[in-house]
Amino acid sequence: MKLKLVRHLWGVDLSHGLQHYLPRWRDVGYEALEISARHVPDRPGLLRFLKDNELQWIPQIFSNDFVAGGTVREHLDSLRAQIEEHLDHGPLFFNAHSGYDNWSPAEAEDFYGQALELEQQIGVPISHETHRLRYFATPWQTRHILQQFPALRVTCDFSHWVCVCERLLPDLADTIALAARHCHHLHARVGFEEGPQVPDPAAPEYATHLHAHESWWDQVWQSQQARGMADSWLTPEFGPPPYLHTMPHTQVPVADLADVCDWMARRQAGRFAAALVPAPGPK
Repeated sequence: MKLKLVRHLWGVDLSHGLQHYLPRWRDVGYEALEISARHVPDRPGLLRFLKDNELQWIPQIFSNDFVAGGTVREHLDSLRAQIEEHLDHGPLFFNAHSGYDNWSPAEAEDFYGQALELEQQIGVPISHETHRLRYFATPWQTRHILQQFPALRVTCDFSHWVCVCERLLPDLADTIALAARHCHHLHARVGFEEGPQVPDPAAPEYATHLHAHESWWDQVWQSQQARGMADSWLTPEFGPPPYLHTMPHTQVPVADLADVCDWMARRQAGRFAAALVPAPGPK
């Protein structure tokens, strides 16, 4: 299994043009971009850039956009419309912010059951992200759905659960392991008890949080390898302000967003290579 690094465009100043960032992205080793075509000013330009530079694409899709509420049918129709917009342009898979956190278990079961049917119809994987506002905002709701739908794929962003649960999840090892067994894509961001993003994961004061998240990512890799996946896709999805902390009054960011993302990408590439070295054969 190979680790494939993905660069998101959240917080990237697109006025410079994507070509401006390509040398740095090549140096780090990113092989794909993760972005919705709805969120770029020049959609044809994005598609040309991907093709000309042989980069793969993970479109982001957002059921019912970011509007709280909505019926199961509204969320499904929204997903389908966004999928149809992207489907003819070679998506690797879809990363979905899906569902609504205030649905009943029955509504959630209806939604994710139909989402699986939609995935089978289009023939492209849909990976549902563990994200606040969505039904997978909490470990407990996620666990219920994953137990009902063994084929469901998820994008594990455990930073949201750390924030929502206000702890480093010491009592939820079984749920972490279950999510790892369903994990198709990994968002490698480090959260803390009071927020979804530490200011700088390299800072020593957040070493405990970094190591906790890395222990969960290790479980993901081990599961993916056991499932026979050829590639493991990882996005170091640190975001701009207000995710990235700023100084009061001036709003100056306390860290450089690109540096944080690239530091995490390089660190996990090194850890992955060390963790999944094939065991030596018999002498």
